[in-house]
Amino acid sequence: MGTCEPDVALNAPIVKVMTVDDHALFRDVAREVIEATVGFEHVGEATSGEEALALAQRLDPDLVLIDVHMTGIDGVETARRLTVSHPDATTVLISTAEAESLPGGFATCGAAAFVRKQDFGPSMLRQLWAEHRRSVSA
Repeated sequence: MGTCEPDVALNAPIVKVMTVDDHALFRDVAREVIEATVGFEHVGEATSGEEALALAQRLDPDLVLIDVHMTGIDGVETARRLTVSHPDATTVLISTAEAESLPGGFATCGAAAFVRKQDFGPSMLRQLWAEHRRSVSA
């Protein structure tokens, strides 16, 4: 996949992105999109909420993309816990479902945004970061 050129300052810090999804196909696609987007680095992936919580402790990501529907700790609860344990990280819920059909509590879990997986790509990644970033250490 080629590199997608954003409108970012050359000295801007790299945004560390972690993906959390129990479907390997989406993790693969997300990784490719992140790696192809200048200014973003895919630092890790988890297949469950439990794994994500442990991995975030090690990786200290700037942006976390979390699938809503997972077994065990679902995406809503994962986002809630990550928002508490990593307040500087921006969490984004992702799903193939429409926002109206998401589980209760998604609006109050601390996630900065919701994105349908079908809409995820380089421009959406840059837009999410531009609109919802919390802080990034240089």
